[in-house]
Amino acid sequence: MAAGGNRRGGPTREMRLLVLVVVVLLELACPADALDNGLALTPPMGWLHWERFLCQTDCSQDSRRCISEKLFMEIADLMVCDGWRDVGYQYLCIDDCWMAPTRDEQGRLQPDPKRFPSGIAKLADYVHSKGLKLGIYADVGNKTCAGFPGSYGYYELDAETFASWGVDLLKFDGCYCNTLDLLAEGYKTMSRALNKTGRSIVYSCEWPLYEKFMQKPNYTEIKQYCNYWRNYADIYDAWNSVRSILDWTSLHQDNLTSIAGPGGWNDPDMLVIGNFGLSWDQQVTQMALWAMMAAPLLMSNDLRHISFASKTLLQNKEVIAINQDPLGKQGYQLTKDNDGFELWERPLSGGAYAIAIMNRQEMGGPQTYRISLAILGNGLACNPACSIQQILPTSRKLGLHNWISSFKVLVNPTGTALLKIAAIEEKRSLGIL
Repeated sequence: MAAGGNRRGGPTREMRLLVLVVVVLLELACPADALDNGLALTPPMGWLHWERFLCQTDCSQDSRRCISEKLFMEIADLMVCDGWRDVGYQYLCIDDCWMAPTRDEQGRLQPDPKRFPSGIAKLADYVHSKGLKLGIYADVGNKTCAGFPGSYGYYELDAETFASWGVDLLKFDGCYCNTLDLLAEGYKTMSRALNKTGRSIVYSCEWPLYEKFMQKPNYTEIKQYCNYWRNYADIYDAWNSVRSILDWTSLHQDNLTSIAGPGGWNDPDMLVIGNFGLSWDQQVTQMALWAMMAAPLLMSNDLRHISFASKTLLQNKEVIAINQDPLGKQGYQLTKDNDGFELWERPLSGGAYAIAIMNRQEMGGPQTYRISLAILGNGLACNPACSIQQILPTSRKLGLHNWISSFKVLVNPTGTALLKIAAIEEKRSLGIL
């Protein structure tokens, strides 16, 4: 008789007991209801309508800004023909105000029939035909933030509806939810319901945003259910808004950076580059710092009317490569001095580092900042030597350096210099040591 078997060739009682113990331990270590959808291994990139287009539902008043299938089809066309898809922006996301005021007779959500006469499934087909993916919006509570039907009591039905339409991403808001227990259970239930459909649907949550005013969010639990999550108030098209998001993130970075990684990301909200409220230097700062924070890059602008400079910034492949770095480590503020400079660093794959120097001063002219390479990457970023490349605001090589050297950069008020540092191990080949 073979070892471990019985006379019938089957497993022994001891083996069956051992298998049962292993299964129980695995279930305890990896809960069955934890999010494991294999999606968002790098921060999602795309376009979202909310900040630029808000809740304009009267197409007769302003057809160009109206939340309608026409708008999303036009944006889909531009994402392809203007190169957005090719550099990584693949999700075309509908936010609030797409729904009809009531559910249909079967209790299903339905789009507004005048603004989306072809239905969401047809829109999804159109988006997919362009090589893009479609995102949609719903709410964990009784109503969406704009007052349309919420998903409370309909989680599984809504998940099935979205899957049947061919939706690829769900942004799940947190308005009109009465208690923290209902909020948490709603987000968990929708996560399980989406997985149950069998369709790959990226799950965007606003769970910690609504929870943090009453209790400290449990980010370990949140990551078990969500692919990315909002932590702070809605962004708006102004430097004060961008700055406040950066301030909050750096203040709480010890809790945020440790949890972010492939499959689960902190979301500081939309990119407002290409709109009206940011100067050129402030647009550079948002792009650079969103890349440093490993943030989802979801633009909210009008791709039909965007300047060449803003388009070039948003499509900068070197910045996108930092944002999408497969190591998936979120960057953090390393130092902040009394002269208004902030130094951020982000570990990258292959032992490289991204460095951002932000000048917070809002008066005067460009200021010089000197960086000691020995403090970067716990002394490893340039050990024993490294090459340095500036990526923003312009691309230029800053040469070879050793770990005890320093260098200077000139940064405009409210602007940022984004650098990449790659360590070089072989000393003798450099001729600088």
